[in-house]
Amino acid sequence: MIQKNTLLEVADNSGARKVLCIGLLGGKKFASVGDIVIVSAKSINSKGKIEKGKIYRAVIVRVKSRIRKSDNSVIYFSSNAVVLINSEGEPLGTRVFGPVKKLPSGFFMKIMSLAVEVL
Repeated sequence: MIQKNTLLEVADNSGARKVLCIGLLGGKKFASVGDIVIVSAKSINSKGKIEKGKIYRAVIVRVKSRIRKSDNSVIYFSSNAVVLINSEGEPLGTRVFGPVKKLPSGFFMKIMSLAVEVL
């Protein structure tokens, strides 16, 4: 579960390494895989197109808390991770690192196609 002030890893090559969750869309208190959050870049790569301190949108692709799948199996990841997106929902990076939990069908298909492994 992700809430405000959670430090998240970035799972793409957009140029950011760590971001801070500063807001959740939809008036929720917690967010999970597939939800869109508002983040601020805290740590960046020197050659990226992301600027430190700027505000971006991101979709959550991995969470540490347990997630129950439809076949009653449980999965969880070792880190909380997001992929930065633009206002149309397209990813800012061109690669996605690490496994990605299957996102809701019809949404974020580009992110799932860029991912190495979809669980």
